Amino acid sequence: MAEPDRRKIHIRGITYTVAAFTAWGILPLYWKALKQVPSGEILAHRIFWSFIFAAGALFFYGRRKELTRMLSLRSNRIYAILCACLISANWFTYIWAVNAGHVVEASLGYYINPLFSVFLGIVVLKEKLNFWQGFSILLAAAGVGVITASYGRIPWIALMLTLTFGTYGLVKKLAGIESLAGLTLETVIIAPAALGFIVFKQAAGTGHFGYSLNVTALLVFSGIVTGLPLLWFAKGAQIVPLSTVGFTQYLAPTITLFLGVFIFKEPFTAIEALSFGLIWLALLIYTVSGMKLMQRLQPRVFKKAG
Repeated sequence: MAEPDRRKIHIRGITYTVAAFTAWGILPLYWKALKQVPSGEILAHRIFWSFIFAAGALFFYGRRKELTRMLSLRSNRIYAILCACLISANWFTYIWAVNAGHVVEASLGYYINPLFSVFLGIVVLKEKLNFWQGFSILLAAAGVGVITASYGRIPWIALMLTLTFGTYGLVKKLAGIESLAGLTLETVIIAPAALGFIVFKQAAGTGHFGYSLNVTALLVFSGIVTGLPLLWFAKGAQIVPLSTVGFTQYLAPTITLFLGVFIFKEPFTAIEALSFGLIWLALLIYTVSGMKLMQRLQPRVFKKAG
């Protein structure tokens, strides 16, 4: 392949990846526009319309037989149920946090998540860490400890988002199913319950579907704002190096943090700055941990162990 063509493909991959993480970062603006709708009802609509979007995309790309084939395997059905529970808990927590005024804490959860994924890799997949990678995880833990001491409580929103999304990513990795097919499989499992809840709310006269044109449109398009970034991410991840994907993933919580502080006017105290600072430093150290300079700087005992 010619160099200009390779460069164009790389730029396209970067564009897809940045678009995905930017979309995830500004998602609080979308949920804030639905703040008059209870979080549980938003979740039900998000699940149902995500299934419609994902199934429609699967049909559009001529891959409809994949869903039947995947559902025929018992292991895939177990994977789908587990993933559906994890992602539903994650989505509900995030929606509730945004509309309850905890956008800053929600961003904290997604800053911690990459390092939690590393932790899962060590514990579950028996992956090895060098000194600086292990040090970065300890720094992140210190950051969580600082904010826990400051709040006088465990930052359960951040930790819930981290635990659910990190475990969700691990299960998807173990299952080995790509994003679009995986989203379709996960949502088809739970879509009937979501639709049942929507119908129940409408029949009881407490549902918001049809409440106004604006609210109805936002509920329907929640499937697109969920599914489209996943497609962009999948396309980008196929092209650009994993290290680039790892770096750009911090774009989403950074945008969310700025929205929380500057748009939604949530407090950001010196203690929170210290906590975030420790986590940002941990992420920076982890990002450069594989460089030769960092390997030379690690303690001699770890060099011998390696």
